[in-house]
Amino acid sequence: MNGAALIDRGFFIDGKWQQPKGVERFDIADPATGEPVGSTLLADERIVDQAVRSATSVATQFAGMPAAERAAILMRAADHIDQRAEKMALLLTREQGKPIPDNMKEILFGAEVLRYYAGEATRIFGSLRPASSPGIKNVVSYHPVGVTAAIVPWNYPVDLYCWKIGPALAAGCPIIVKTPHETPLAIAMLVDCLADAGLPGGVLSDLPGLGPVAGKALSSHPDIRMISATASIAAGQDIMRNAAGNLKRVNLELGGHAPFIVMADADPVEAAKAAHRRAFSNMGQICITVNRVLVDRQIHSQFVDALKALTDETQLGHGIEPGVAYGPVLNQSVIDRVEAHKQDALARGATLVSGGEQPKQVEYSGGTFYRPTVIDNAPLDCRPMTEETYGPLAAIAAFDSEAEMMAAANGLEYGLAAYLYGADLERLWAIADRLEFGAVGINVNDTSELQAPFGGWKMSGIGRELGPEGLDAFLEPKHLKIRVRPV
Repeated sequence: MNGAALIDRGFFIDGKWQQPKGVERFDIADPATGEPVGSTLLADERIVDQAVRSATSVATQFAGMPAAERAAILMRAADHIDQRAEKMALLLTREQGKPIPDNMKEILFGAEVLRYYAGEATRIFGSLRPASSPGIKNVVSYHPVGVTAAIVPWNYPVDLYCWKIGPALAAGCPIIVKTPHETPLAIAMLVDCLADAGLPGGVLSDLPGLGPVAGKALSSHPDIRMISATASIAAGQDIMRNAAGNLKRVNLELGGHAPFIVMADADPVEAAKAAHRRAFSNMGQICITVNRVLVDRQIHSQFVDALKALTDETQLGHGIEPGVAYGPVLNQSVIDRVEAHKQDALARGATLVSGGEQPKQVEYSGGTFYRPTVIDNAPLDCRPMTEETYGPLAAIAAFDSEAEMMAAANGLEYGLAAYLYGADLERLWAIADRLEFGAVGINVNDTSELQAPFGGWKMSGIGRELGPEGLDAFLEPKHLKIRVRPV
């Protein structure tokens, strides 16, 4: 930490930070050095109950707050985030590992999410619907769903926190967030931004915790009416089972396994640049990262050569250092999973093209670094081609026909994002229409857009975040049927 003070954070409940006794604590280390950064308390069922009681006590009042006032709070919070972004980014790098420029981008986008939903808060319209008989008026209005909860992952914690609280607060819903215990420190600064913006006490509770404890308590709690989570498929299934007790509404963005499809008329060098960044940004610890690359055999060797050159030249380092674009993975479990996937592919006949090991230089010895890894000729049934690696590994397979490619692309249970590169836009559009994914990037390696819905098909989720759809998740429609003329 270079002499920086350790941060020991607690829970944010009733509008203030609390450090209750008798609660388990988790230590946080810098993944680049292994040095301690701080620690956090871990919420249990008792703490969750306390937060739910607090949220319930203010739910009616917050729902009745004029939308313009809720919007003003979100706008002020976004301004506070902008002002504190550099300090937040440094702290996030120390606890999570992403380089500071990536964290600045994440944090500033989070502020834009709050601003977007501040605007949406004032655009929650009702409607007058046609009636089946004279003298009847049908009015449809929209209301806050009530006390809500959210589960946020560790890979983009500040950004995804804003994806969940922005629409909840805009709609008038108190929200209890299970912050990731691995990366809760920069989030504490985000919570302070909201408190300083005037968010009423009880409207937001922030509870770092473990999924099987705090996550289960939130998803099964009878007084929580909706839960939004970004998680693995297995965790999402657990959340749905737990939420069934009170038919809680669920909004789930779950695991992804994005195919990156390169057609014969694509520029292999440009496609390789896009695949390299999307595969190894945040060291592959992204739900929409490139796991499997499907390349037309006509340009397969050219693409592999270009991707190998880029990957061989990739420099790793501590994300606080100027110019560093690729840092460590979060922890040893990520390395173990990448190793297991690599070994499975090689045992089935794949070829190691680049990386595939932890760097041996002394400057990396204290951290959890792993070289970005490219595997070629990967069988479609190997683990990198069928399971979410969630680490710096990209596996390549060649295809000979569009039908073969489509079968491979759509052949898994995942359906979050896909990428498609080529020159014939009309053909690409036709292919994209047949890809079974919530979003398709055509000649672009990012599928998220603030004003467009984000979420998956099939086992990759239920519901959508961002765009007006993200706000809809926190609203209940109500129909008023009114007789305005005597019979």
